[in-house]
Amino acid sequence: MGNIAEDVQSRFENNKVKALINILYTAGWITNRQNAFFKPFGISPQQYNILRILKGAGVPLKAQTVKERMIERSPNATRLMDKLSSKKLIERLPCDHDRRVVYINITKDGLSLLKEISTDLNMDFLEKLSEEEAGHLSDLLDKLR
Repeated sequence: MGNIAEDVQSRFENNKVKALINILYTAGWITNRQNAFFKPFGISPQQYNILRILKGAGVPLKAQTVKERMIERSPNATRLMDKLSSKKLIERLPCDHDRRVVYINITKDGLSLLKEISTDLNMDFLEKLSEEEAGHLSDLLDKLR
C-alpha cells in the first residue's frame, strides 16, 4: 500500500495539507498511467474523453458543448479536436444557420477505436478499494468540491 509521506519523502504540518498533497500526487499518478495506456492507440486521455462525449451524445454536438462536458476543461480543446479530425476520428459539420457554429460528430473510425479501446481498457485504479470504500471516496471528493 502506498504512503504519501514516503512517496514524496516529506512530513506534513497537518492532515489537511497531507490530504491535499495526496490528491495532487494521486492525480499525477493516474494521469501518467492513462497517458501510457492510451499511447499505443495514438490518442491522449483528453481525446478519449472527447470521443466518449460524442459517442454518448448520439448526435453531433456544438464544439462549445463538447468543451463544457470535458472532464478536464482544457483551453486547447480545439487543438485536441484538430488532431482527432486529422486522424479521421471526428468530423466538423458547419451550421446551416450560423457560420460561427461548428458541430462535431464522431466518425465510424472513431467508434471503431472506442470499441477497440473498450476491449483493452483495464485501468482499474480502484482495484484495491472495496465497493463501499469507493463510495466513501467519491462522497468525500464530492464534499471537497
